[in-house]
Amino acid sequence: MTPRRRHIAHLYLHAAPAEGQYDDIIELMSGVTPHVQAVPPDAVQLDLTSALRYFDLPPFDVVQLVKLRLKALYGMDSSAGLAGNRMLATMAADASAPGHVTWVPAEEAAGWLRPRPVTALPGIGCTTAATLGRYGLHTIGQVADVPAATLQRLLGVGQAQLLAERARGHDPRPVTLTEPPAHLTADLVLDRDCLDPAQHHRAVLGLAERIGQRLRGESRVTRRVTLTVRYADRSSSTRTRTLPEPTDHSPALAAAALGLLASFGLQRARVRVFAIRADDLLPADGAYHQLFLDGGDARARAAEAAADRARRRFGAGAVRPAALAD
Repeated sequence: MTPRRRHIAHLYLHAAPAEGQYDDIIELMSGVTPHVQAVPPDAVQLDLTSALRYFDLPPFDVVQLVKLRLKALYGMDSSAGLAGNRMLATMAADASAPGHVTWVPAEEAAGWLRPRPVTALPGIGCTTAATLGRYGLHTIGQVADVPAATLQRLLGVGQAQLLAERARGHDPRPVTLTEPPAHLTADLVLDRDCLDPAQHHRAVLGLAERIGQRLRGESRVTRRVTLTVRYADRSSSTRTRTLPEPTDHSPALAAAALGLLASFGLQRARVRVFAIRADDLLPADGAYHQLFLDGGDARARAAEAAADRARRRFGAGAVRPAALAD
């Protein structure tokens, strides 16, 4: 049975994502393919091989779909490379004009590589390029034509083997799924010192909502919430609360965070920064949940799930709690 041809995309974001936004972009990409690798701070790689059958589109059109979602949901432009492996996709992205996609089909990869300078290969630094240049090896095609024994005399066995493989366009590395962080954090830096308790309440409520959305997006729950308040004089206060049960439910997170806020007794404190941290994370499918007979909790969670679907489709600001409405 002939193995399926791989299709790897490398996307460059034309603007550095804001705090927390990069994780949201990774989640967005995961809606296209589960095989997503973060390349911080401003790039991401996707293995589209299994996604092509689902979308029933050519690889180039799936990349355009991803770029369109980035633009529609985050207003972010991107350029991309598409090829049969990670190295070629990265090089194609490097060669792409802003906003464009460079596709290097497998049958054209050798011809596309040959005229390019040897420094275009990932991992080839100035010292190696200078060594090759002294022997008239300036392009990838020239390196690919050199016998393996000659390259080994010039560079050593290990580096020569790696260079020869790259010069021929070979890269067996898989797209590695991004490991989730051990905790999740959301913070809000205010434009100016805030003394209004109502604004303090609104800020903490919004952060709890953001943490809940991220937990649900990653199918995880938290057992502990920490609230940090930083004041105008740069001092800070921190308190932690262990939850009655692991949760990703925004109202439960908000209740815990607001309880911590009340325990500070801030009154008219001059606050500049609020931060919420969710620790002791667990997979959502392995956590227990207390059942209620009145059905109100189930309805609230169903509404929350519907709101999450709306945000994924129409953007983060499509649905928000009434208390956070402008």
